[in-house]
Amino acid sequence: MTTLFRLDASILPTTSSSRALADLVETEWLSTHPSSDVVRRDLSVEPIPATAWADAVTSNFAPEADRTDRQRAARALATEIADELVDADALLFAVPLYNYGVSQHFKGWFDLAYTDPRIDPQGTALRGKPATLVTVLGGNYAPGTPKEGWDHSTAWLRRVLEDVWGLDLRVVERPFTLVGVNPALDAFTEVAADLKQNAETHAVRSGREIAGLAASRS
Repeated sequence: MTTLFRLDASILPTTSSSRALADLVETEWLSTHPSSDVVRRDLSVEPIPATAWADAVTSNFAPEADRTDRQRAARALATEIADELVDADALLFAVPLYNYGVSQHFKGWFDLAYTDPRIDPQGTALRGKPATLVTVLGGNYAPGTPKEGWDHSTAWLRRVLEDVWGLDLRVVERPFTLVGVNPALDAFTEVAADLKQNAETHAVRSGREIAGLAASRS
């Protein structure tokens, strides 16, 4: 049986644009693998403890008998996170842009996962694994826009997932999610609708692609 790992980093469980796009990817995955197991980690429901990364790192400098309860818990959580990534046949990440940067929920999760030796960039546990990153942006930071360069999340996400972990990555991006929410953006209603439709089409295609790749690797 194949397994899809899905991570959600949105703090809005019922109105999240990133979750809606990730749902399209997951639906397409399940249409190819109807009996697939979907392993979920929702970082808004179960956020990574703020001290977990430091506890996991510092535990390496202490003998097992001298480690604190927090250090042992952090190492156990890092192992659990790494197991979810390594055991899955494909990966789905839904990570919004928050305040022009990387979601703190995702960064804490990534840093802790990175402490497990199987997730080391020199390793092969994740290399070549099919994956989709869904990211949404309240505004539009594309080249030529007034806030070009203000998105400090997407490039970093691509760097760590594609280049550091070596995933076979697809990126589904939807800008202008605050159109219809922020009246100052009402002039972009038609543009936002087109961008939404394009993102949904891309999400469906991406789900189909990672499902096919996972089948060919199994």
